[in-house]
Amino acid sequence: MSRLKGYVFQKIGNQQEAEEIFQDVLVSATDCLSFYKGESSFFTWVCGIANHKIVDFYRKKKIKTILFSHFPFLENLATEALLPDEKMEKEELRKEVKKILASLTEGYQEILRLKYVEELTIKQIAKKLKTSFKSIESRLFRARQAFKRNWLARE
Repeated sequence: MSRLKGYVFQKIGNQQEAEEIFQDVLVSATDCLSFYKGESSFFTWVCGIANHKIVDFYRKKKIKTILFSHFPFLENLATEALLPDEKMEKEELRKEVKKILASLTEGYQEILRLKYVEELTIKQIAKKLKTSFKSIESRLFRARQAFKRNWLARE
């Protein structure tokens, strides 16, 4: 078993992905055991199954890369559809961020909202708040520091 796992890891390089492929190989080998005729060693036969799984892995990875590079919105859809736990974690994180933001002064809340929610540049924020670029830079730095302090204090 560890020899097969090492073989898969050598081809993949990522421990988590290799573990997943290794599990797929074991399931496939179990399902296809009746087809093993003894014409090669059992390890060689299972490595053949592993090779097919590895090729499938890289093929799917390439397809995802090409597809997501041309249609980036699909990655978000796929993530939401395939990972409901991740969606729940994002929602919990969003609530935590809102809670931390609420703990900041109104001025810090506003500048962080303008920068990260409305995605305004520092120049645009300065114009909107009728103040200098440098003043906004300083306030944004202090707001980030305050957010960071409060974030770390919650743990």
